[in-house]
Amino acid sequence: MPGESKISNDSSLNQFLLLAFADTQELQLLHFALFLGIYLAALLANSLIITAVACDHRLHTPMYFFLLHLTLLNLASISTTVPKSMANSLRDTRAISYAGCAAQVFLFVVFFSAEYSLLTVMAYDRYVAICRPLHYGTLMGTRACVRMAAAAWAGGFLNALLRTANTFSIPLCQGNVVDKFFCEVPQILKLSCSHSYLQEVGLIVVSVGLGWGCFIFIVLSYVQIFRAVLRMPSEQGRHKAFSMCLPHLAIVSLFVNTVMVAHLKPPSISSPALDLVVAVLYSVGPPAVNPLLHSMRNKKLKEALRKLIQWVLCQHQ
Repeated sequence: MPGESKISNDSSLNQFLLLAFADTQELQLLHFALFLGIYLAALLANSLIITAVACDHRLHTPMYFFLLHLTLLNLASISTTVPKSMANSLRDTRAISYAGCAAQVFLFVVFFSAEYSLLTVMAYDRYVAICRPLHYGTLMGTRACVRMAAAAWAGGFLNALLRTANTFSIPLCQGNVVDKFFCEVPQILKLSCSHSYLQEVGLIVVSVGLGWGCFIFIVLSYVQIFRAVLRMPSEQGRHKAFSMCLPHLAIVSLFVNTVMVAHLKPPSISSPALDLVVAVLYSVGPPAVNPLLHSMRNKKLKEALRKLIQWVLCQHQ
């Protein structure tokens, strides 16, 4: 392909080539069908949760307010990467425009960063609910919840703006082939000229520091939560507390583990096939699986979803 040649002048680069899932048209169509199924399932499941939380007044509490925002981020995240990959498979191409790649990087970092921040906020919400229940109404009032959600979105936007602007200001002279099925900061940096990526190091260090800070905060929150739960005299109270925390803990584990496998695995075990599977796991897996984790042990949410589905079915009879 003409776009795979080395690029000596950054201004001549007008497109990138994404990693293809298969070499034959038949397998590409299979990839399109699989991704379409996953995307529609994620779209339906997340949309049902958003509608149920918005329409059921019993779910208008801080926990479900943050769940609503997390679900919106899941929808936005999977919509940033999957549709373009499906379109390329259907059209038998690998190309994405320079502007399209920059937009994909920006949006993915926005939603990825905001989701991690929101998971941290949700850990704090559960800590206050279980460890400081008498202060819950004060600490988790409407204004405080709105501010925390807005801070998560704003932090994601600021991080994405800085990372995208800095990444695409670096001269690229190592070709235009991206080793992922979507554009991502580390993949673009691999195409940079020798040592020019060093200006990105400062932002990477800050991002990693904030990421570990959030992770430590979540771990410490759950240490306090489990201490409080184990001291509860009532078995019913312990069961209710665990039911509240386990879905969030499962989502955090899925989010953190897939990201760590993707970015911290040793180069010796790296291969195109493994990298492709890992990229799918951490970019497509959480938005598709999270709705199941949300509703798995949540009786209120399951009841709201059941009523919503019954209402929709009645409208179509």
